[in-house]
Amino acid sequence: MGNGWRALRRRILTPNVVETTLDKRGFHKKSPAAQELLEKVGRIFLEGYGYAVEARTTADAMERLDQIPERFRGFAYEGAGMGWAMLDGLPLPGTGRTQESLVSGGDPHNYLIYVGVGWAMARLPKFRWPDPEAFDPLLRWLVLDGYGFHQAYFRTQKYIHEQYQDERFAWPVASPYTNRAIDQGIGRALWFIGGTDARLVTSMVRDFPEERRSDLYGGIGLAATYAGGADPDELRYLRDHAGEHRGLLAQGSAFAAEARVRAGLLVPHSEAAAEILCGTDAVTAAKVTQDVRPAKPVDGEVPAFETWRQQIANEFVSLGGVHL
Repeated sequence: MGNGWRALRRRILTPNVVETTLDKRGFHKKSPAAQELLEKVGRIFLEGYGYAVEARTTADAMERLDQIPERFRGFAYEGAGMGWAMLDGLPLPGTGRTQESLVSGGDPHNYLIYVGVGWAMARLPKFRWPDPEAFDPLLRWLVLDGYGFHQAYFRTQKYIHEQYQDERFAWPVASPYTNRAIDQGIGRALWFIGGTDARLVTSMVRDFPEERRSDLYGGIGLAATYAGGADPDELRYLRDHAGEHRGLLAQGSAFAAEARVRAGLLVPHSEAAAEILCGTDAVTAAKVTQDVRPAKPVDGEVPAFETWRQQIANEFVSLGGVHL
């Protein structure tokens, strides 16, 4: 009965994989290879989500997640993060899965799990959103990255073409920064919406107000490095056309490098992207993010998360890898 119920729960809660195809979404098709990559990312995300909502425990889910090939395993954990947060946000079967995953075997994938929580928030009523105090005060802003990605991915007309922002958004706190964190996720989604086409993606950024572009480029740098899909010439085009936003493009790339290095999932395309966007190897780029990470983050007028991002960006400028 238990296994049957959990399988039914998975079928009920899991979105149709068709929703992640480029045809369904209306996203740009740069090439068959790029299309195959992006659609596989979507399938693996939903696979991880399904494991999370069907498994009896988080440990059971992670046994299956850890069988996913290295290139795509992080996306499976991102999907699982959404699944655990969805279960935590429903009246049944109880809470605690997300926290349990973050303090157990999912810890190496914490960046991706936090982003997955944001996907769940986009689908849950606000009164079912998680308590921000339960999360790391520095990394909880990544939840809004996931929220922004979801909204841009599934509500592209409103969030990309109409450039919508919710000025009353108040999670984790009422702050003007919430929309900036959401923009980082929107930027990450632009890499998917633009089909990994650096020329198209940079032109889409230019349609946004200047004050939003740095955060968009931070998300683009993360996606280009973590997901891949662009050859060296395209990555150099992205770097060269980011202009004054190159520092935060490098910061996003370094975040992706850290997410992969931390989880033991470093792959050649991420190494190559870090070399071009950060001007150094992926392991060094990842180390930069940790060298300047605040030991005891304290939010002032500017959240500690943003101060951290700016310090990372400045490090790459000072190292000479990024020329503004």
